[in-house]
Amino acid sequence: MGGMKAIGARQFFPVSDPGCLVEFELDPPEPGAKDVLVRVRAVSVNPVDTKVRKSLGETVQDPPRILGFDAAGVVEAVGSEVSGFSPGDEIFYAGDVTRPGSNAEFQAVDARLVAKKPASWSFEEAAAVPLVALTAWELLFERMGIDPDGADRGKALLVINGAGGVGSAVIPLARSAGLRVVATTSRPETAAWCKLLGADEVINHREPLRPQAEALGIPEFPFIANLYDSELYWETTADLLAPLGTLGLIVETVNPMPIGNPFRLKSPRIVWEYMMTRSRFQTADMHRQGEILAEVSRRCEAGGFPKIGTRLFDKISAANLREAHAAMESGAAHGKWVLSGW
Repeated sequence: MGGMKAIGARQFFPVSDPGCLVEFELDPPEPGAKDVLVRVRAVSVNPVDTKVRKSLGETVQDPPRILGFDAAGVVEAVGSEVSGFSPGDEIFYAGDVTRPGSNAEFQAVDARLVAKKPASWSFEEAAAVPLVALTAWELLFERMGIDPDGADRGKALLVINGAGGVGSAVIPLARSAGLRVVATTSRPETAAWCKLLGADEVINHREPLRPQAEALGIPEFPFIANLYDSELYWETTADLLAPLGTLGLIVETVNPMPIGNPFRLKSPRIVWEYMMTRSRFQTADMHRQGEILAEVSRRCEAGGFPKIGTRLFDKISAANLREAHAAMESGAAHGKWVLSGW
């Protein structure tokens, strides 16, 4: 196969530094017994990519750390213990934080984490989906206990930061479960995006949320998904959460958080969702991620899950990835940014 192109980080440099991501060559990975080897056709960028880059600190990585999670591509080879996938299959996945990432021509990934991509969708359209769809599905239906089949129909869900990548997946999945979805945004274009995805109502997170919620006739929410800053909205979510309600979180806190009153008085569920947990700890149910992606793929095909890519770069390159990393760090992007081909 010869050398393979890849893009990674040798150490942490700010996104303003052209050296923050570098192109290099190395041998393609050898798939393990449980792996598929994938020829990567398209990738998308997530805020977690920038967090992994920052986590490298000043220690020089040799070879550079290959970043990237989301990918869509074609199976080149399968490991000895893999069933259900064959060379030539078109797949999509979000990968594993403990292994080299998707910003490479070839990637070895555990077959339990992948699914066949929606057949009628392009690689670029499919690459936008896995990480945020898995995060949203696990958050809503596994951590928060919302019934995907409609038993919670009509209950209100507040989605803080509805236009981001995860919000772009939470809104349609919550709508499919019959929830009344109230999303927060701050700009006309992001408000329009949330409506396009199926949000029932949109409110402005630059203004106090309670008066806006009460104006909609919703003084309290049985479900709140805070997809932005867990600490910044701590008091607001404590106030707006209904008694016996559930608060779902995805963004790590920096400071110790007061999880007593007023939260305690409401006997809430406060749950964390981290999409990498299953692969990181090799949990017994790791295969669930492949199953969830297969269900999402079916919904994509049937028109039940939207195309959430909002910007497409025509090449996977260090310069394009750096521009996408900058947008993730500044919060400037809505939906998902996708890069296609080498």
